[in-house]
Amino acid sequence: MHFSVITPSFRSSRWLKLCIPSVADQEVEVEHIVQDAKSDDGTLDWLPTDQRVRTFVEKDSGMYDAVTRGLKKSTGEICSYLNCDEQYLPGTLASVGLFFDEHPEVEIAFGDSLVVDSAGEFLCHRKSLLPLKPHTLVARNLSILTCATFFRRSIFENRGLVFDPTWRILGDAEWLLRCIDQKVPMALLNGFTSTFTNTGQNMSLDPGALDEAKNLLAAAPGWARQAKSLIVAHHRLRKLFSGSYQQEPFDYAIYTLDNPIKRVSFHVARPTALWKGDPGRRSPT
Repeated sequence: MHFSVITPSFRSSRWLKLCIPSVADQEVEVEHIVQDAKSDDGTLDWLPTDQRVRTFVEKDSGMYDAVTRGLKKSTGEICSYLNCDEQYLPGTLASVGLFFDEHPEVEIAFGDSLVVDSAGEFLCHRKSLLPLKPHTLVARNLSILTCATFFRRSIFENRGLVFDPTWRILGDAEWLLRCIDQKVPMALLNGFTSTFTNTGQNMSLDPGALDEAKNLLAAAPGWARQAKSLIVAHHRLRKLFSGSYQQEPFDYAIYTLDNPIKRVSFHVARPTALWKGDPGRRSPT
């Protein structure tokens, strides 16, 4: 099964150097498209010559425009997008491919994610839930992370479900809402596939996300706005009963700033779903 991974890039050279090998070592047929918005931080000193990726350098109107541009250039049957500060764990794409082979009716699949710090150390885990429209509209977070989201080509070629470039930060939420409205078949992978690095400069933690969250909330029906606290409580109960807050000790291996050539293994003796110091603007809760 052929995969296409899109990475929107702008002034993220040191993180991109970790993202790329995490895709390249997946041992499956994969094209990795890096859509760079004319970075001026040294990225273009090395990226165009990296044979592991297809590089396109052109101005865009933001991350979601870059992702859509990349998808339109892609050829893979299964697609995803991975930001520069994110990585795939070993064997991710092979397991994703097997899942889609075994579930031909599913068009979008969500895996679980790890949040790590700049050194690659574990901060918390984030286990996905199938998204519900009321929660997606009123909560300041999602039930999934896009670094662990995989979808068939039919999503944008047949259904026209591309990302809306007018959204700067919460375009993933707006896209999910349209997927829900079209009743796109979705499923959970029930396993860790990806890591999200808390660099301190993640767009998802940008104050501008608050303004876009207000726009989503304004689009919610009156009853949902009035019942916001109940909807959030229901979401947390879903996570509780699905086991999302529980996790046995485990190991993971990623590329780090100190070792961008070879994966470094980490052991998590006391897993937690609590992100200490999380500003609460974007992470699933």
